[in-house]
Amino acid sequence: MSRRLGAWVKAGETHFAVRSPLASQVWLCLFADEKGGGAETRHAMRRDGEVWRLELPVDLTGGRYGLRAAGEWAPEHGFWFDPAKLLVDPYAQELDRRFVQHPSLAQYGADTAGIVPKAIIPKAIVPGPPRPVDTAPPDIRGGLIYEINVRGFTMLHPDVPEAQRGTVAALAQPAALAHLRKLHVTAVELMPIVAWIDERHLPPLGLRNAWGYNPVALMALDPGLCPGGVEELRETVAALHAEGIAVILDLVFNHTGESDTQGGVLSLRGLDDAAYAKGPDGALINDAGTGNTLDFANPWVRRLTLDAMRHFVSACGVDGFRFDLATVLARGPGFSPQAPIFGQIAADSLLANRILIAEPWDVGPGGYQLGAFPPHWLEWNDRFRDDVRRFWRGDGSIGALATGLAGSSDVFGADCRSINFLAAHDGFTLADMLAYAERHNHANGEDNRDGHGENVSWNNGVEGPSDDPAVLARRQAAVRALLSTLFASTGTVMLTAGDEFGRSQQGNNNAYAQDNPVTWVDWAGRDLALEDYVAGLARWRAERRRWFTQFPQAGQWLSRHGPMTVADWEAAGAGYVAYRSDDPARPYGFEVDREASSLQLR
Repeated sequence: MSRRLGAWVKAGETHFAVRSPLASQVWLCLFADEKGGGAETRHAMRRDGEVWRLELPVDLTGGRYGLRAAGEWAPEHGFWFDPAKLLVDPYAQELDRRFVQHPSLAQYGADTAGIVPKAIIPKAIVPGPPRPVDTAPPDIRGGLIYEINVRGFTMLHPDVPEAQRGTVAALAQPAALAHLRKLHVTAVELMPIVAWIDERHLPPLGLRNAWGYNPVALMALDPGLCPGGVEELRETVAALHAEGIAVILDLVFNHTGESDTQGGVLSLRGLDDAAYAKGPDGALINDAGTGNTLDFANPWVRRLTLDAMRHFVSACGVDGFRFDLATVLARGPGFSPQAPIFGQIAADSLLANRILIAEPWDVGPGGYQLGAFPPHWLEWNDRFRDDVRRFWRGDGSIGALATGLAGSSDVFGADCRSINFLAAHDGFTLADMLAYAERHNHANGEDNRDGHGENVSWNNGVEGPSDDPAVLARRQAAVRALLSTLFASTGTVMLTAGDEFGRSQQGNNNAYAQDNPVTWVDWAGRDLALEDYVAGLARWRAERRRWFTQFPQAGQWLSRHGPMTVADWEAAGAGYVAYRSDDPARPYGFEVDREASSLQLR
């Protein structure tokens, strides 16, 4: 018997398999038309151990289906079986519509077939990926990762056809590719494109999730971002590969949008609530800060995660993954550097050579784990971000800045695994970091309580927009110093889309709920002079990329008067240092001068 889960067509038959070990009965529900409406036909599935199976003697490719499960209803004990709930197959690859919030999702006995997306039965044979899966992805170390909110990136782009704006396919448009080429992008990192649901509090506020970090079906592409499904993603990946650009998917395996015990019954909760981590008292563990946390001590959770990754590699050709709140993946319940998931990925012939990037923290106990991931993983380095910001703000040390420029070897050792960045999707944009000292998140509907209160930001004399030439000059000097520091640093660097030309979110440092011009990149209003400056930095770095995978072992740190001394490093308010490599194969150097607000590359 096949171990395969999900839906698939083989030899004219359509097969279905779903795991629900404690259900008393599971039904496959087929829907009559391509819009997922019409008559619902239920077929009782048969138990095969913990898995329920069904074979139908017909090719149902493209058909719509869902699942229903019966059993005990005792949420306080982890039993959420309600036959009235239409459930999405955890192995669905495509859906016919987006998820929407509705009170019925959490009401026992309320039928949800009218609002829950239906899974689409995939084609029997998926064409090969754009790059052979047994070919290693490119080595991106030392290069530039470009973080993209897929919808926001092209919603306002004048040179992208209106029908494609805000979609995965838009990234393959000539205008988008030309911009990536200009910046010498090594890899794009796509913020979540897997189907998600809005948080419960957003619809009453007239808001919706703009980032996607609230998934329900972990391998189903969101039909709003990727209406062409697997084929659209595969073709976009091929177009990016043709430009020499790798593709990294930002995946959320730390929690699901079923949320806390007040949340809906949409998929895993209605099939196997043991997927969620719980404390000794049976309460949901909330290490992701979202109401639930997937339990990576559970082998079936790890299998679902690995199968999702394998799907995106084999069917779509992606080069790697960035894991949101990656500490959760190694919990059981505490974090362990020897967690099973690491060994399973390393032993998987399809995944072992992929690009793997950790966001090395979560909000649970012992959640901050910078430097603790396996040697071949890259890690977001928030310490670099904060140390660089503090230095140029005027209250950071020259030693911390130098450590970051040298690749944070105190954390990662000589073989630098650091991903250095100044700003990311969460927090202030780079421009807002220099224009706002305080968050301005009132539009999120939480009375400005959400988002970080301390952002290591400074407004250069005026809070928000200014037409004062002196304020503008200070901001322009600061942003160039920050960007020069980033591109001079050892490690792999990351830039969030739009930061290269002054994108603003009006001081909102937690714009997850702003699916509107706040988060949509303003192509008409971009600072072209800054964009050209960044392109020059990117070109300079791209021509020397291999230099930045490891800091030169032979070189000198210099003060204005000669080699740096201990007293120079420890001097209060020290703001000058230069570096000169003594390696003739890497004639690299820079000069930092905080008083002049500059970092000059040599």
